Amino acid sequence: MENSALETRRAFGVLFVAVSAAVGAGAVLSELAFLNGAPLYYYAAIWLGSFGAAFGVAGPKFRKAVPAIRARMKNSVRWPTAAKAVNGISWAGPFLLIAAFPSLYQYLILLGIGLGNLSTYMMMKKYSGLDNREQLIVASISLAAVPVAFVVDSSLFATHQDIAVMVSRILIAGSYAAGGAYALLASK
Repeated sequence: MENSALETRRAFGVLFVAVSAAVGAGAVLSELAFLNGAPLYYYAAIWLGSFGAAFGVAGPKFRKAVPAIRARMKNSVRWPTAAKAVNGISWAGPFLLIAAFPSLYQYLILLGIGLGNLSTYMMMKKYSGLDNREQLIVASISLAAVPVAFVVDSSLFATHQDIAVMVSRILIAGSYAAGGAYALLASK
């Protein structure tokens, strides 16, 4: 695969759509497992199976896309140490906070995905001269989804926490689907 900007963007489109499909399927199947009182180990099988199936279906396109994805990711190796630290904290910080605030995990996951993608977008633009708008789309939707998830959780499904968690996962899937669709449909 030639390493042009458009091919790289489309490679990330394949990746984002596969992540979206996996998260969406995992969210719905996990909810069904919960409603049917499935044992805990079913959840691991559901999530591994969802990601395995999504990437299995995307396999041929994804294998061709890996060199382009790897090339884009190598850009971050040349960033200043402070930029790498900020980017790492943007991704990992909200996820690490889940240990301290487990009741907020659906918001912290959205926040982590939003801040992580926003940070990566900004660093790539500043230090690598790349305009990865698909990441900006994922970031924007994920960050906008935090208050939406809060409203859904606190008002609509206050007595059904499982539905609120599923909705936040669907919002994650939607953000990756939008970013992936943009990347796949982009003309430049």
